[in-house]
Amino acid sequence: MKNNKLLTAICVATSLTLASASAMAADVAKVAVSQIVEHPALDAARNGLLDGLKEKGYIEGENLEFSYQTAQGNPAIAVQIAKQFVGERPDVLVGIATPTAQALAASTRSIPVVFTAVTDPVGAKLVKDMEQPARNVTGLSDLSPVAQHVALMQELLPEMKNIGVVFNPGEANAVALVQLLRAAAEEKGLTVVEGTALKSADVQSAAQIVAAKADVIYAPTDNTVASAIDGLVNAGNQAKTPIVGASTTYIESGALAALGFDYYQVGVQTADYVDALLKGKKVAELPVKVAKGSDLALNQKAADKLGITFPSSMIERATSIEK
Repeated sequence: MKNNKLLTAICVATSLTLASASAMAADVAKVAVSQIVEHPALDAARNGLLDGLKEKGYIEGENLEFSYQTAQGNPAIAVQIAKQFVGERPDVLVGIATPTAQALAASTRSIPVVFTAVTDPVGAKLVKDMEQPARNVTGLSDLSPVAQHVALMQELLPEMKNIGVVFNPGEANAVALVQLLRAAAEEKGLTVVEGTALKSADVQSAAQIVAAKADVIYAPTDNTVASAIDGLVNAGNQAKTPIVGASTTYIESGALAALGFDYYQVGVQTADYVDALLKGKKVAELPVKVAKGSDLALNQKAADKLGITFPSSMIERATSIEK
């Protein structure tokens, strides 16, 4: 009799423990993040995402399981990561940059996919309509204000006649940006000198060719370029050709000026999407948005080396100046 009571008590305790464990597991949000390559802008977006989730009460190791992998700049690896993550059945998948977002979107029709740091979601075929995502994919675009970048270059170099650019024609976001650059340059009566780099190792050599022909080099938010920005800047310095960037993180590598998003804040804004989905919102209820905010960063050291003087109006509106 005593043994039966003891056995019953053990069974009840075990059931309660398992139920408790199951309830705890159900309360843990699973977010899996795939990033195309590690460079300062995308790393800042990932950190902003994690901190943004923390602000909303998701604590890694407590009620948040945060998985992360990088594809090392290789779209084929991005596909492998996507398949692995889908097999693990997270609550939300996050793709940082276009190639990883495309790989995730192609791997599942059921798990919500949030993209971030994607220039042209429609052109990349992630969504058909920014206002009404029809599938399981939505997110945040970092579409660069390219026309503003061209205006900034003209403000810095009033006599310039052409703009050099290096990009990866295999990246949908890069192609979209160069198309915008061509249009903005044509409107101002400027020409564009183009160089292509299919991988990071090609960036510096392509930039050397472009720098010899251009008055200024535009560094877009192309992931191949971003991962080799030091090489691009070195090529520009050798030719005494200034670099103007679409990401403020390029200033650290020696770009003369940059007008772009604070990618940490882009990540924080991305957390809004993830939080909404975790709380039961449907993808169709979350239209694609363009990230808010842009900063103007100037590099006085680079200006001194190149013999360039920043206009006082530019200094007044700068959010940071590297000295």
